[in-house]
Amino acid sequence: MGHRQNLPETASVANYESDGRLNAPSAVRNAEPIVELVRKTAIKSGNALEIASGTGQHVVKLASALPHLNWQPSDVDEARLKSIRCWSDDQHLTNLKHPCLLDATTEGWAAEHQGQDLILLVNLLHLISTKETKILVKEMSKALASNGLSIIYGPFMRSGKLISKNDMEFHHSLINTDPDLGYKNDVDMLNLFGEESLVHLSTEKMPANNLAFILQKV
Repeated sequence: MGHRQNLPETASVANYESDGRLNAPSAVRNAEPIVELVRKTAIKSGNALEIASGTGQHVVKLASALPHLNWQPSDVDEARLKSIRCWSDDQHLTNLKHPCLLDATTEGWAAEHQGQDLILLVNLLHLISTKETKILVKEMSKALASNGLSIIYGPFMRSGKLISKNDMEFHHSLINTDPDLGYKNDVDMLNLFGEESLVHLSTEKMPANNLAFILQKV
């Protein structure tokens, strides 16, 4: 997808600091719930890929809290890759790899990321098109090891409906900017997961009306 420049300001609020790192208030708010979700979901050791790591604030906390997983952060945007490096260099975590450039909406990326025991995706699907979402899920399934787990976190419609005023406003700000963007329907996502050999284990309700789909590769 490249890095979309035509997003509303509400889609990504992050402040630059002097060393090039980005600091996102939303990442601070939802970091602990995400860490706890991953902690109770991913119980074994192995390789973990975070797609669209953004500022890098999540993956640093995840690597610190879950030392049995070897974390590979990634992003499509060079400024965010720099931010990830800044946050990770402070921590000196042996289980946190250097971030890699990855556009997960392009076909074929799974070939370079085979054998993942866990793939985490936070707050991306509403910022890409349905076509790109299908490619991402297909490639994600290919990249997962047998019985590997995936966690997909973000805002979604429930049975085709937006459930709060904030969700309505955010969704409409996205589609008014680009009609291909916007919240995906949870029912459509479950159907897509099934088509790509991903078993839906559970849907977890998360803060701020977000959902987290827990999936397993069969």
